[in-house]
Amino acid sequence: MTTMAKPTIDGVRERARGQVITPTDDGYEGARKVYNGMIDRRPSVVIRAVDVGDVMAGVEYARENGLDLSVRGGSHSVPGFGTCEGGVVIDLSQMKGVRIDPNRKTARAGGGTLWADFNHATYPFGLATTGGIIGSTGIAGLTLGGGIGYLTRGFGLSLDNLLSADLVTADGQFRVASVAENEDLFWAIRGGGGNFGVVTSFEYQLHPVKDITAGIFFFPIEKVREVLQFYRDYVAKAPEEMGLFPAFQIAPPLPFIKAEDHGKTFIAIVSCWAGPMDKADAEMAKIRGAAPVVAEMVAPMPYYVINGLFDALLPPGLQHYWKASFATELTDGAIEAHARFGPQVPVVNSTMHIYPINGACHRVRPDATAWGHRDASFATVIAGMWPDPADNARNTKWVKDYYKALEPHSQAGGYINFMAEDDQGRVKDNYGPHYDKLASIKRKYDPGNLFHMNQNIQP
Repeated sequence: MTTMAKPTIDGVRERARGQVITPTDDGYEGARKVYNGMIDRRPSVVIRAVDVGDVMAGVEYARENGLDLSVRGGSHSVPGFGTCEGGVVIDLSQMKGVRIDPNRKTARAGGGTLWADFNHATYPFGLATTGGIIGSTGIAGLTLGGGIGYLTRGFGLSLDNLLSADLVTADGQFRVASVAENEDLFWAIRGGGGNFGVVTSFEYQLHPVKDITAGIFFFPIEKVREVLQFYRDYVAKAPEEMGLFPAFQIAPPLPFIKAEDHGKTFIAIVSCWAGPMDKADAEMAKIRGAAPVVAEMVAPMPYYVINGLFDALLPPGLQHYWKASFATELTDGAIEAHARFGPQVPVVNSTMHIYPINGACHRVRPDATAWGHRDASFATVIAGMWPDPADNARNTKWVKDYYKALEPHSQAGGYINFMAEDDQGRVKDNYGPHYDKLASIKRKYDPGNLFHMNQNIQP
C-alpha cells in the first residue's frame, strides 16, 4: 500500500503557468497586499492564476496540506478575505478577458475581471448589466454576494443576471453551474458568496444601456431630513431607469463646487438615468427640487464613466471598516439617526449610502436564488475609509455608533459584501431564510470547509 505524497510548492511551480510567489521571491510584498490597508497578512504563497489549471493546482495544494485558502478577485473585501496568514492565495487578477455575444446579448468574463474592464468591453455594443459603483471592484465578489449598483432597479441584482458560471470546487474538479448543470450549485452561488468554489468565469445577461445621464446634487447638511424624505417618496414610484442613492459627502475640490464649499459636509444624491435621453432633464428636475442645491453636475456620459467617477477618492491602501443593514422602509426614526450621525462623516473618503433594491429585484421569487433579502427595499452601508491608521479607533467608533443607531429600524441581516470581519456572528441573519439550504449544499460540495475565508457557511 502506497501513500501519495502531499503536493509541494515546487510541484505547484511545475504545474502552473502563472506566477507562484513565496516570501523569498521578488514581488512578494506587492503580491500579498489587498485593497484594505488595515489588513497586514503574510500568506505562504500567492498563485497568480492565468487559467483553470492553475486554480486546480492551488486548490489541491491548499486542501492536501491543510492550509487556509483565500480567493482574490478585485481584492475589495473589507475584511481582507483575499489574503490569509500562512496560507494560500489564489489571485485571479490575470484572468480578466471579456467576450461579448451581441446576438444573444451575453458576456463571458474571467473571474479576475473588474467592473471597469467589463463595462468598457460591453459599451461599444450598447450593452451593460448591473455592476457596482466603483470601477476597481471585482465582478466575482460583487456578483456572488448580490450585486447592487446603478442598474439594480431596472435589471435586478448582478446575480439575477448571471446565466452560468465555471468553477473549481473543493475536490479540485471543474464544474459548470447553470439552470441545466449542477442546478443546486448554481442556486447557491447566487447569494452564497465564495463558499462553494473558485469561480473562474461568469456569463451574464446584458441589456441595452450605452450612454446615460448622471446627476450629482449637493444639498445643505441642515436639509438632511427633507432630502431623505424626498428620496424615500421618490424612489418608491420613480421610473426603473433611474438609479440613485443619497450620501453624506465632504465636498472634494471639484470644479462644479465653489471653492469656499470645498471641505464642507453635504447631503448629496447621486443619480444615473439609463432611460431615453430626452426624459433625463425632467427626472433630474425632480431631484433638484428636494432642497436648495448648493452644487450640481448633470451631464450625459458613457455608462462606464459613471462607474468610475468615485475611484479617485478610493485608492488602494486606505483603512476600511464598514457596517451594513437592510430595511423594508426608510422610517422617520432611521432618518433621525442619519441626521445625527451622517454629518459626523470623518474624512472625504468616508461616506454613507442608501441603495434602493426595489423594482426588478422584487419581481424575482424569494426562493429563486440564495440571496435572502427580496423583501427589503433599501440597503444601507456606512463605509468608513480613511488614510491614516492613527485614526482607526475614532473612525471605527463612528461607524459602529452609526450602525447601532440604525439597528432598531433595520432587518436582522445585512449585505454580506459590506460586512466587516467582526460580523461573523451575524452570518445566519445575513444569509437570511436560505441558510439551512445553503449549509446542505455546502456539505455536498465542500464538506471540509476548504472555502472558509469568507462570510462563512458552516457545512
